[in-house]
Amino acid sequence: MKKWFVMTMIAALFVVAACGGNNNGGNAGNNANTGATEAPANNAEGGTAAEGEDITPEEGATLLVWESKEERPFIEAIGKEFTEKYGIEIKFEELGAADQVNKLISDGPAGLGADVVVFPHDNLGKAVSAGLVLPNDFYAEQSKSENSELAVNAVSYDNVLYGYPRSVETYALFYNKALIPNAPKTFDEVVEFAKTFNDPAANKYALMWEVGNFYFNYPFISTGGYVYGDNGQNKDDIGLNNEGAVAGMKYYGSLKNSILPMNSGDITYDIKKGLFTGGTLAMDINGPWTIADYKAAGIDFGVAPLPSINGQPASSFSGVKAFYVNSFSKYPNAARLFARFASTKEAQLKDFEMTGAIPANTEATADSAVQGNEIVKGFVEQFNQSTPMPSIPEMGNVWAPIGAAFSDVWNSGKDAKEALDNAVQQIKDANNGAAAQ
Repeated sequence: MKKWFVMTMIAALFVVAACGGNNNGGNAGNNANTGATEAPANNAEGGTAAEGEDITPEEGATLLVWESKEERPFIEAIGKEFTEKYGIEIKFEELGAADQVNKLISDGPAGLGADVVVFPHDNLGKAVSAGLVLPNDFYAEQSKSENSELAVNAVSYDNVLYGYPRSVETYALFYNKALIPNAPKTFDEVVEFAKTFNDPAANKYALMWEVGNFYFNYPFISTGGYVYGDNGQNKDDIGLNNEGAVAGMKYYGSLKNSILPMNSGDITYDIKKGLFTGGTLAMDINGPWTIADYKAAGIDFGVAPLPSINGQPASSFSGVKAFYVNSFSKYPNAARLFARFASTKEAQLKDFEMTGAIPANTEATADSAVQGNEIVKGFVEQFNQSTPMPSIPEMGNVWAPIGAAFSDVWNSGKDAKEALDNAVQQIKDANNGAAAQ
């Protein structure tokens, strides 16, 4: 379910678009050496930097940054600019974004972790609960005003902003223009297209997605339902079996007979990719990690927002990658300064130019370099109607029960409300058990 984080969009879109120290207290208040301009370090109300004002870095600071292999060109380039401006050396250590929180759990308290880290937002709850990252306090107002509201909410936890948003990612609708010149606007249009296009004996199908994976099935919940309330932060408010979610699940179940007469276990990423590149699958709901393969196959394809469901926009799960400051850093102010420097509009456009990462910054997203790329524009449009995956630790209790509910409805025709009620009860039991511990 986390394949989109492991196989990042950054490398795929490139094809299209062209040392931490010892802990001196373990929190911003004890570590800070900010000079006259710094705000209180744990200010959860927001930052205090005036327009154009920078935090005062510690003397003699050097910074270690963890980042993925795909982002090395950008980090090295932006690090060089930072060093030239502030005289602070930036060291790079290759580490995949999805692995950083786990490594920081062991390396952070030992003083071995990077000063600045990058990870997908659904790991934020785990990081905050373990005391690994500092709030984005000094530059909070800039981060909030300059970036997408979705991105800002995603990198906040318990109403505190921690991240410095850098890039966004989600899945959308790929369509083979030779088979279907224009992307359908509604799922009902997909159903109508399937009536004349589908030929299972010839492996011809109108649309595929990983129907057994809740990550890709969330759009059917999104038509009135949700996972957790309060922007995914309230584990006691579960919206997976409300009226809207049940209606979406019923519609989902009807699609097996109308567009995709296969069991969920028989629809995998590799099977979809093979059919799409082979020219017998007209549409595929997928993420940007597959762009390179589809381009290499010579397919003339487009990317569009997901078709609406029951007359409502289909919201996809989305992720936001951001910079975070290690709470055990010896140089927390210098780390804040770099996280800000590497996440401005100009920096995000440079990242897009060098690696293809879609900006979180609203002005950068509106730039002609982004909007002029048809593939990227399709993902941006879908992101604008997406839902950030909840970042609280209790999200881990959702995947298995809700995934089983979708499989039961698809494969066995189980009643949608019964399946969802059962899943929600399992989630509640797991959440309460975790809380009791």
